[in-house]
Order: sequence, then structure tokens, then C-alpha cells
Amino acid sequence: MPTTSPRSNADHPGPFDLVRRLPWREITLDHRDRTRGHHRLEIRRLKTTAFAHLHYPDARQALQVVWGKDFTSGKLTIERVYLITSLPPGAVTGAQLADWIRGHWKIGNLPHHVRDRTFREEDSKIHADHLPRIMAGLRNLAIGVHRQDGHTNIAAALRHTAHD
Repeated sequence: MPTTSPRSNADHPGPFDLVRRLPWREITLDHRDRTRGHHRLEIRRLKTTAFAHLHYPDARQALQVVWGKDFTSGKLTIERVYLITSLPPGAVTGAQLADWIRGHWKIGNLPHHVRDRTFREEDSKIHADHLPRIMAGLRNLAIGVHRQDGHTNIAAALRHTAHD
């Protein structure tokens, strides 16, 4: 008999569902940021509220980050992310939390962005068994080698290497 995780069971919601179901419309906005770059306008909003959960005894706040990207095509994409932190309410400002979150995502997305944009990983026709994971590892290795050589533009480094 299959078991269900607390996240998918309506009778026993997990932390994600508890945070997602908080009354976010009633919670005041802590930080708003607008940036322009790469042919788009990004608007980010951050809301925080006190939060406690039995399975995460260190949890002190729940956060909702909403951002929209308006590309030159005029298409608006809105994304919502829910987070839990051990920082007590009032320990840092909304702007500081927003900076930390963006910094964390920037670090986490850097290899993925290079693999997707430079290596066109998502267009790969390799789908069998462990091959996609192996290919991702090889791409990460190539990125790491070029970064150790001091290259910041991996696409240019690959072109240069291809010419040799």
C-alpha cells in the first residue's frame, strides 16, 4: 500500500502547505524592489510573518517572495516562492532578507544558467537512465575548469577552446 507524504495529505499538511496557506493578502509588505536589466523589468515583493512548526523547531519566520518579469514581448510572468527561516522577526530588515535571498539564488542558479544557456542542456536529447546526470556532471566539470583558468564568460572560453 503506498504511503502519502504530509505535503500531499490534506489531513496532515506539511510545512510548505502551511506556509502557502497563510493569509498572505492580509500580511503587510516588508520590501519592494524594482530592477531593470537584460531587456526586462523585475519587480520583487517580500512579506514575512512569525511562524513555528513542530517538525522544524528552529523556524521563526515564514516568507513569501513574489516577483514578476516583464520581458520585451510584454509577457508578464509571476512567480511565488515560500521560505522558512530561523531568524526571529525584527532581527533584520526586509531589504536585508531580500538581498540574502537574491544572493543565495544567484549562487544556486549560476551553474544551471550556464548549463542551460551555453550548453543548451534543456534541449538535450539524452534522457535514458543516468546519462542526463552524467552529462550535467561533465558540463559542470567543463565550467569548473574554465572558471579555475580565470574565465568568467564560459561561452567565450568554450569558443576559444574549440578553436585550439
